[in-house]
Formats: sequence, C-alpha cells, structure tokens
Amino acid sequence: MSSTTGTATTTRSLTPRRLYRIVAVAEMVTWTGLLLGMVLKYTGITEAVIPVVGLAHGLTFLSYLFTAVFVGLNQRWSIKLIGLGVLTTFVPYATYPYDRWLERNNRLEGSWRPAETGPGAGFVERVRGFLLTHPILTVLIVVMGIAAVTSFLLWLGPPTGWSTRF
Repeated sequence: MSSTTGTATTTRSLTPRRLYRIVAVAEMVTWTGLLLGMVLKYTGITEAVIPVVGLAHGLTFLSYLFTAVFVGLNQRWSIKLIGLGVLTTFVPYATYPYDRWLERNNRLEGSWRPAETGPGAGFVERVRGFLLTHPILTVLIVVMGIAAVTSFLLWLGPPTGWSTRF
C-alpha cells in the first residue's frame, strides 16, 4: 500500500482510509447485533442481549461520529460531506456504502496531514494538529469523551423514556 505522496507505508499503518473503514465496518456489525437483539426481544425469545449489543452499538456509534468528523477535517471534506458521513450512522448499514463511495471518489486518499501552524491556521486546524501530534493523549480524550457521553445516555435510559426525563 502506498499513499499519494509516494512514500511506502506498512499494511499496519493507521491511515485515514484504514481508520474510517475499520470503524465503518464495526458500526455495521454492531447494527447487525442490535437488529438481531431487537428481533429476539420482540419475538418474545429473550431481552437479555439488548443491554450488551445496545451498549456495543452505542460505543461504536459514538466512535464513528468522532471518526467521520476527524477524518473529514483531515481530508478537507466540506461540512456537507462531513454531515452526510455523520448521518449515515443513523441508517442501518449505511456507513460501509458511504465509505466505499468516499473511496471511489478519492476522498480517503493520502495520509494524516501535518499540523498547519501559520497565522492562517484556524482553531479547528490547530486542534486537529494537536490531536495528531499527541496520539496517546488523543486516545485518552476520545475514550473519556465517549465514556462521558455513554454515561449520560445510560442515565437517560432507553430513548423511549427520554420525554419523561425532562
């Protein structure tokens, strides 16, 4: 595998394309688990799998949202394209076809862009650059953020009961 810059990369490199593909497929797999769990629940077989697959899907859902925005910013997608990527996570199995469309249209080409630090670099670009240059801290921030959002959503309970919370 090689990037558009011509430098050789190993197959283990976590390029924007590879990260996006991994998370898109994971999101699709957890949709399958969630849908199967719902079939088991609503056919009266068991409700026991819903908490497990629901949590797995929720965590993957949040990971995909972050990935779509972060990769989109790195690849300089338009806000519309990033928004469309975010919306695909709400439709079962839509993340993978969107990933394939992005690849066919060369929207996932290249590696991670270095941080732009000049006077024209905006806030978002500086944050993106910081996150790329501090991968361990980035992973911690993402994990803590996903944990915080997940905790809040668990506190809210199932979506069917949200209207009674407020």
